[in-house]
Amino acid sequence: MNEDVLARVQKNPKFAELVSKKTSFGWMLSIVMLAIYYGFILILAFNPQSLGTSLSGGVITVGIPVGLFIIISAFLLTGVYVRKANTEFDQLTQEIVEEAKQ
Repeated sequence: MNEDVLARVQKNPKFAELVSKKTSFGWMLSIVMLAIYYGFILILAFNPQSLGTSLSGGVITVGIPVGLFIIISAFLLTGVYVRKANTEFDQLTQEIVEEAKQ
């Protein structure tokens, strides 16, 4: 990319909007995932017997569905980011590129 096009992209207000949106959305999803994960760690640290409690008297404990929730939430949050990136962020990026070419 030549210097002129790069300068036009960086001066574009849509570029600042894109950077702001991506940054804030990424931080929000990161905070949600960290809260889920560290909540689990805190439960393990301060009340481990709660996760060791058997579900319906069998072999499966409360910790298993909680662990599955953590893994699935990571995939879901990744999917949420990918969906937003493929729609809103990519559209905004395309608009910025088209305006920079002019």
